[in-house]
Amino acid sequence: MIYLLEDDRSIRELVVYTLSAQGFEAQGFERPSAFYQALSARTPSLVLLDIMLPEEDGLAVLKKLRSDAVTCRLPVMMLTAKGTEYDRVVGLDSGADDYLQKPFGMMELLARVRALLRRAGDAAQSPAVYSVGGLCVCPSRHTVTANGESVSLTAKEFSLLCLLLENREIVFTRTQLLEKIWGYSFEGESRTVDVHIRTLRQKLGACGARIETVRGIGYKIGG
Repeated sequence: MIYLLEDDRSIRELVVYTLSAQGFEAQGFERPSAFYQALSARTPSLVLLDIMLPEEDGLAVLKKLRSDAVTCRLPVMMLTAKGTEYDRVVGLDSGADDYLQKPFGMMELLARVRALLRRAGDAAQSPAVYSVGGLCVCPSRHTVTANGESVSLTAKEFSLLCLLLENREIVFTRTQLLEKIWGYSFEGESRTVDVHIRTLRQKLGACGARIETVRGIGYKIGG
């Protein structure tokens, strides 16, 4: 089941129709109150979330989803007319898994939906705990400790760290990281990866040194 929270009726109906035509079960909501009511009865596999909404904005809805144990790891894609780099960073760092700017094509939407669902399925098969040196990460509980100290990460930082830990000693290019974590690759966006790596290293303290820069290529976590 895919839930869409979008107050524009034409967009809502088109997206739900397109998803249904491709074999997905989908349901659209105009207001957060109706969305929350449906959410209490059934947890979807994915949420498509507009930012500009009546009652409360999409970022507030996202915050509630991420603070609830039942929905904290639920894949969420933001659908919004706000397309500046700042707006994308705010949305992604607030816990969104992907960000699609309006107007968007249905084919691109479907491709991103499938990519998000694949990543969610891969995450469900992840090992119980990743551990290297003083760094310990538990994907199922979404917890990170560095030398015994709890570390708070954004959703993207956490996914990035898990990917590197899962593929220890494998070097990922910036383009590969953009595709696997953000679901897209655009020229000029590689600095997004660099910013997240830098922040990760800072938050992890001494354990951040485990994230190695491979000059001219990208990043890896060493053994």
